[in-house]
Amino acid sequence: MLLALAAPAMAEQGPGVYSVTGVAADDVLNIRAEPSADAPVVGSYAPDRSYIEVLALSPDGRWGQVGLPEGNGWVAMRYLVGHAAGETAIPRPFRCVGTEPFWTITFGDGTADYASPEGSTALSVGAEAAAADGVLATLTEGSGGTWTVIASRGQCSDGMSDRIYGWTGVVFRQTTAGNALLQGCCTADGG
Repeated sequence: MLLALAAPAMAEQGPGVYSVTGVAADDVLNIRAEPSADAPVVGSYAPDRSYIEVLALSPDGRWGQVGLPEGNGWVAMRYLVGHAAGETAIPRPFRCVGTEPFWTITFGDGTADYASPEGSTALSVGAEAAAADGVLATLTEGSGGTWTVIASRGQCSDGMSDRIYGWTGVVFRQTTAGNALLQGCCTADGG
C-alpha cells in the first residue's frame, strides 16, 4: 500500500542517505515520534552512525523521516550530512524485502544474498545501472539462474509493519526450477 498521500515532501528526489554530524562522542541523536523536539524519543543513532536513509522532510525542512524496525521516526536535519548519490550503481548498503513469500536480497560489493524461509542463495552482480528515479541489477546464481532487480524511488509499505520504505522493488527470478515474480520494498539504510 502506498502512503504517498499522507507523507510530507520527499527528501531531494527522495530518499537520501546521510550520516550523523555535530553530535558529541558521548551523546546520541534522538529519533522522535513526530517532527518536534517536544515529541517522545522512540530511538537514537550513535554519533558516528552512517547510512541513514531519510525518506521525507517535514514541511519546514528541519526534520527528516527515518525508518525503524517497526515504524518510522523523525530526526533533526541539522545533525545530518548527505552522501553523494551514485549515478551508475545501486547504493550500498541496499536491501530489498518482501512478504508472501518472505524474502530478502542484500547487496554487497559485487555480490548479493537472497534469503527466504526455504534457504539462501549466493548471487553475483553481473550488471547494474542507476537513474534519477531508480536502479536495476542483473544477478546470476551458480546453477545458471538469472535474477533481475528493479527498484524505484517511492514510498512503500511491507504490509506487515508500520514502517515506510523509500523504494519499491520488483525481482524477476528465472531459474531451471521455474520463474517467479517477487514484489517488495527496498532501503539504503545501513541499520
